[in-house]
Amino acid sequence: MLYGSIVALLTPFKNGKVDEAAFQSFVEWQVAQGTHGLVPCGTTGESPTLSHEEHNRVVELCIEAAGGKVPVVAGTGSNSTEEAISLTQHAKKAGATAALVVTPYYNKPTQEGLYQHFKAIHDAADLPIVIYNIPGRSVVDMSVATMARLAKLPNIVGVKDATADLARPVRLLQEVGPDFIQLSGEDATALAFNAQGGVGCISVTANIAPAQCAAMQDAWRKGDLATAYKYRDLLTPLHDSMFVETSPAPVKYAASLLGKSSDEVRLPLVAASESTRTTVRDAMKKAGLLS
Repeated sequence: MLYGSIVALLTPFKNGKVDEAAFQSFVEWQVAQGTHGLVPCGTTGESPTLSHEEHNRVVELCIEAAGGKVPVVAGTGSNSTEEAISLTQHAKKAGATAALVVTPYYNKPTQEGLYQHFKAIHDAADLPIVIYNIPGRSVVDMSVATMARLAKLPNIVGVKDATADLARPVRLLQEVGPDFIQLSGEDATALAFNAQGGVGCISVTANIAPAQCAAMQDAWRKGDLATAYKYRDLLTPLHDSMFVETSPAPVKYAASLLGKSSDEVRLPLVAASESTRTTVRDAMKKAGLLS
């Protein structure tokens, strides 16, 4: 169902509002470039500062623009279980393929709390759920044991793993088997993650290099390691540049250079600094994205 290069979509803004036309054009470009899947309203899409109305509208716009050509995995997580249920139910109604649900941030639930949170969402919304485990932002790490327990529920289908622990996918594979979808949440180690049991990456860099990120994943799936490594080496400086400052400020600046979005972000984030802009431009030139 889910594999390859799945883009964690940015949300274009114009004068403080969601730029709906730019967003749908961006989604259409992603599909045309070979991206294997779309994630609206994740962290890269600035979900923390989207209103509920904006959040639901962005999901709807993405599904409409995708036109059923690739899966849409709607970000529906929250540190409020009730809110996450509501967002997931909307994603189901809108026609999303699946939901990406982040571990509850700030609350710091126990492992039992994590299990009950995801089970409640699972039971309330008949939609496949991908767990988003990102301790660096949520300050809680779902254990392999808890994830294996959740994997027994029929609609808990996979994980976006942003732990940067490359032993984790092997341990999880041994616990749950190969049908559980493991997606990397770290661009720089995407191929290494695949080698450890993953099947793709939910990518920030794919916002600006969709064809290259997709080609790397396609080459890996075909067993063409030489080509996969060529793209890995080409993209690595670009991956690094996307996280010189807090994402998505760098990737939004990069997208602005391609004419795909403004570089506008919402407070408390601010636009990329001049030094970051230089780093991003240089990396884009090295990757062949800018002349």
